[in-house]
Amino acid sequence: MTTKDRKAKSPRLATPKKTEKQPVVRKQDTEEKVIGFLPDDIPPIGAMISLGFQQFLTMFPATVLVAILTKFDVGITLLASGLGTIIALLVSKRKIPMYYGSSFSYIAVIIAVMSRFAPACFNDPAQTYCPDGVRIVQVGILLTAVFEIAIGFLIMRIGKAALDRFLPPVLTGSMAMVIGVMLAGSALRNAGGMSIGAPSEIAWKFWVVAFITLIATILFSVYLQGKGLIGMLPILLGAIFGYLIAIPFGLVNFSQVIAAPWFAAPHWTFPAFNDPNAWGMALSIALIFIATVPESTAHLYQMSLYIDELAVEMKRKPYNIKELIGLNLIADGADDLVVGLLGGSAGTNYGENNSLMAITRNYSTAVLMVAGGMAIVLGFFAKLVALVNTLPVAVQGGLGIYLFGVIGMQGVALIQSEKVNLFDPKQLAIGAIILICGIGGNLALPNGTFPFNVPYLFPNGIPAIVFAAMIGILMNSIFLIFKTPEVRRN
Repeated sequence: MTTKDRKAKSPRLATPKKTEKQPVVRKQDTEEKVIGFLPDDIPPIGAMISLGFQQFLTMFPATVLVAILTKFDVGITLLASGLGTIIALLVSKRKIPMYYGSSFSYIAVIIAVMSRFAPACFNDPAQTYCPDGVRIVQVGILLTAVFEIAIGFLIMRIGKAALDRFLPPVLTGSMAMVIGVMLAGSALRNAGGMSIGAPSEIAWKFWVVAFITLIATILFSVYLQGKGLIGMLPILLGAIFGYLIAIPFGLVNFSQVIAAPWFAAPHWTFPAFNDPNAWGMALSIALIFIATVPESTAHLYQMSLYIDELAVEMKRKPYNIKELIGLNLIADGADDLVVGLLGGSAGTNYGENNSLMAITRNYSTAVLMVAGGMAIVLGFFAKLVALVNTLPVAVQGGLGIYLFGVIGMQGVALIQSEKVNLFDPKQLAIGAIILICGIGGNLALPNGTFPFNVPYLFPNGIPAIVFAAMIGILMNSIFLIFKTPEVRRN
């Protein structure tokens, strides 16, 4: 036997089999690989400030644009947005991460109120704030809050399915289309300078700036999609681009900015509870919740998916906020209570901010409270408010053509996503009467009003958009009470 053979047989001399050393995996190591913050997390102070500023920046352009278009005070709108967001987060027990900004859905009816009850101010291009009209609108915003809170408690008791039967997608989607189309005239009047009585010989300047703004905003929204924070700001980028283009055309006046102090208290107004005109218009404004409730619920479902995915990755219990539909609407109402009492623009939770949270994987309600605090502070920054108010109407018109059209198309998207059977006569009937009464009534009837005088509520007739909502709900109720044969698409 050779020495080599002996070494092979000897247990003492045999070479042990080599195995790869497995790294020790600690729980802390695995958690550090997952980056993100869940609703009840509190990030480090530096991250909280930077993430909060991003949230503020994301909501800023749309929120102030609504205030400009409706001639609400920009400062109080920012302050109310921040305070309303903080209150809504506390009402939801910091379970639902949402930021609240101004809602475009209410613009049409607010413009109608301003044109009727504060025409001298609203039609004066030199005026940027019309308190008499704001006070009337405030009553409507507060009534909206009451509706939202009541519906929230109702859903918590009987479930969302019952609400869907009362407000089906064909009704809510058709109302969104009406709102978007009704705003078309406002957008085009701004785009052509007609809203400020611009002379016909210089109208071309307004149209050029408006369409450059429109095209730039669309390009930003399409080609910057998915590019992080900058992809969340197409409206802000479009507004800045249009603003810069408007300067050499002589459409920007900086005198207000120069004259404004650095800091000043925003204009707070008290609701006109004692004005008999306020209550009829209040119902007109409040009925717009028909279009905002589905939007808010869709945002909740979207956020629930993202939050639970992150929770699973972090080996934590899913939050399931999609089950909090009722609480979400109560939080919406809490925001509108704050906004209505202060005199800010009617609010809604912002899909733009939700998208930013999904991109940054930050769902911390503490961060949203910081963003709300920033909005409150900047509401007192008078130079900023004055600068915002110098946004030319041509730029407003260019942005409006895009944004108002999107509102209408979102109504189409809602009907499509909910797979509404438009071969069913009852679905067609509900959608048809809403579209014709809402859009046609606004175009053809004097002051866009149906001549049905209702004491105290509508002494001067029922606005077309409100009449459309009412007759749509009535028709749907008839179909619920008196069963119709089911129609299936082949």
